[in-house]
Amino acid sequence: MASSALSNLMLAIHEKKASSVDLYRPLRNYVTFTYSEREAQLLEDDLENLKQLRSDVERIPDPSPSARRDLLISYYKALCLVETRFPISPEKHHVNAVSFLWYDAFKPKHKATQQNIHLEKASVLFNLGANYSQIGLGHDRTTVDGRRQASHAFIAAAGAFAYLKDNESTKASIGQSSTTVDVSAECVGMLERLMLAQAQECVFENTIAKGSTPGVCAKISRQVGIYYEEALAALTAAPLKDHFEKGWISHVQLKAALFYSEACYRYGIELHEKEEIAEEIARLRSGSSRLAEAKKSSRGSPPQLLEALNKLEASINCNLDRAVKENDRVYLMRVPPPASLSPLPTFSMVKPMNMTEILDASKEKMFAILVPDSSAKALSRYTEMVDDVIRTQAERLQQASELTRVRLKEMDLPESIIAVDGNSTLPADLKEDVEAVQISGGPAGLEAEIQQLTDLKRVNHELLVYTEEILQKEATEDAQFRSQFGTRWTRPQSSTLTKNLQDRLHRFAANLKQAGESDVKIERSVRDNYALMSILDQRPIESAVPTLARPIMSLDATEDAIVGTLKQSLRQLENLGAQRASLEDMLKDMKRKDDILPKLMTITGSYEDMFRREISKYDHICEDISQNIEVQEQLLMQIQAQNEEFSRLFNLEDYKASREKCYKQIQAAIIKYREIKENINEGLKFYVTLQDAITNVKQQCSDFVMTRSIQCREMIEDVQRQMSGLSFQDHRSSGPYPSVHQQRASSSPPPPPETQNQSHPHQQAPYYRPPEQHSRPGYTVPPYGPPPPYHTPHGQAPQPYPPQSPQQPHPSWQQGSYYDPQGQQPRPPYTAQNPYPPPHQGGGYYRQ
Repeated sequence: MASSALSNLMLAIHEKKASSVDLYRPLRNYVTFTYSEREAQLLEDDLENLKQLRSDVERIPDPSPSARRDLLISYYKALCLVETRFPISPEKHHVNAVSFLWYDAFKPKHKATQQNIHLEKASVLFNLGANYSQIGLGHDRTTVDGRRQASHAFIAAAGAFAYLKDNESTKASIGQSSTTVDVSAECVGMLERLMLAQAQECVFENTIAKGSTPGVCAKISRQVGIYYEEALAALTAAPLKDHFEKGWISHVQLKAALFYSEACYRYGIELHEKEEIAEEIARLRSGSSRLAEAKKSSRGSPPQLLEALNKLEASINCNLDRAVKENDRVYLMRVPPPASLSPLPTFSMVKPMNMTEILDASKEKMFAILVPDSSAKALSRYTEMVDDVIRTQAERLQQASELTRVRLKEMDLPESIIAVDGNSTLPADLKEDVEAVQISGGPAGLEAEIQQLTDLKRVNHELLVYTEEILQKEATEDAQFRSQFGTRWTRPQSSTLTKNLQDRLHRFAANLKQAGESDVKIERSVRDNYALMSILDQRPIESAVPTLARPIMSLDATEDAIVGTLKQSLRQLENLGAQRASLEDMLKDMKRKDDILPKLMTITGSYEDMFRREISKYDHICEDISQNIEVQEQLLMQIQAQNEEFSRLFNLEDYKASREKCYKQIQAAIIKYREIKENINEGLKFYVTLQDAITNVKQQCSDFVMTRSIQCREMIEDVQRQMSGLSFQDHRSSGPYPSVHQQRASSSPPPPPETQNQSHPHQQAPYYRPPEQHSRPGYTVPPYGPPPPYHTPHGQAPQPYPPQSPQQPHPSWQQGSYYDPQGQQPRPPYTAQNPYPPPHQGGGYYRQ
């Protein structure tokens, strides 16, 4: 049989040879001229690496076919990177000092020289295909694994020649004055078919070895013959007709005939088993005729191949004689002519290997720092295309989500379906308002805040009374000394000095009275509206909202099924919303990872094909988005129908009316609470500010009293000196005027002298003149704190005020506004222009 005779009888291709070329210096000069010396220095390693790769490619043969294969792949990737960054051509501003010279692989005397990198790339791809063919031929095809590896190598060779035909052959030939036939599209196309034929032949040999059925063997064998026939057609046509040696043509012709006849022989065995003797005879005659014709042109063919033809011819003739005898004796069938036979069935087990990924240079780092303007502009355009896709899809997703929200709100879902389970809800904004009220204490906390107003009012009143008392006490003592000493008591009267202080204290008293009236109104407003506001104290507030009651009587008891179906639809709608969010995240994540700049740097010419290929990555997400939106539309229509049935069964309109009534009640309670809370806060702020003001005046009064006390003692000493003519010692213990030491030790004032000495006016102590109290447009509030200590005029120890420990203000008193339940009271008496108006202006802090 043919399989045993065809061992190691296949074709391999020799590589093309090249002349040496220096790439380092011209490329470095271009970088220096176009960019800068700095970039040229940064690219030194890459340029040296490229130079070394070219030098290694020139050395043929390499001792290791696999190492040679890897070298050719690396150099081709480097050339892809060079092409997009270094324009090699005869033009002035291009790299015009580089010429590539390559010799024809089949006619070594023919050569081509071009200042074009495409000749270099085409020649490297040709050598890569040739290298793969040599690897395939080197495997031991007497074993199953050896034939499998050989088939894989021939498939890779076919892939290399196919890639050369599709990407570089035309570029290396068009517009060039010098080229070689071996890299033409016709030649590499023929080599691709030849390599596929040899790969399919290895598969056929394994099929025979496995003992497959004759029908399968026939199909695989016929496909081998077809590949050889396609290669033979290219070899016998221009421009290859006179380019290859006769042995190539003879080899391919015999192989084509051999495997056609092999297919007839195997197919005939299957026909014989089916007792289709007439067709078997016709197929065997066709195969025998083809072998006989091939042997006529087999002169000079390898002996192994001729031996295989003879063995196959003998097997065919043997089966043919047997079939003819059986037909003549038994079947007596009419043998159809060969022209009437249908084509033999085929089964291709091989195809050219896709070399795109193997030869992809986008992940290479060589010359990465050089980005030409054309690539940068192309990247910007692609980025705009991606942004447009993402923006369009994001808008669709957003519109779908908004449509869902609006449609559900129109159907009052999912609030109404939740209410069936007793889990009523409040609108988000209303719930936030209620939570804010509850955090601030709620209506139940208003009583404590009103008590704070009362306590602050009492503290202010006691502080004011105390301040008035110390002024009154000082005025009384001054009047007593004045009546005792007569004209000798030359100090100004207290009433004259304290007029401004007294006026301010009177205004404070009037403000306290008006504020008290406002407090009474607040207390009355709280009592009158507490029933309305009490709903805000319910926790959780949802317990105050009415629930959706089930039908009192159900004829068919279908309410549970209706509710369950509607809930299921709502869950599906929610899942679609989550899916949309996930799809949008996928789009953004894909864009973040979508970096095509390395790919842009490896291609030349138009980017449109690459753009279409790269942008198509987003198609499946766009399709998912469209499907999501379509499903949502159908689901919303389904939910609308289910909700209509649900509304009729559960009397939803009455529930909505009662729920809206509850919402309005809660809203009214919130408004009333805020009004009262604002007025309370306004009152707290008023009392705290007033306390600071009274404390400030009290300190001034205390300072005034202390100064007047010191001045009083000095005047007494002065009067005593004026009365030095009297026997002070005789009356020391019984006289009406005590000594200075006695006076300081006594808590009662000394009696006035009879006369006043006017001879020493310069020794008299200066009278106290308090700072002039100018009217101000506003009062600057001092920092809030406890009242400062004050001085008692008669040597008594200072006592802190107030004597009882009043309740201290709470920081929360300074928040909010002051509530006016009736809206008819005047504004607070304190304003930015005059915070403490005189009593005749009237009004309190009660907010309108």
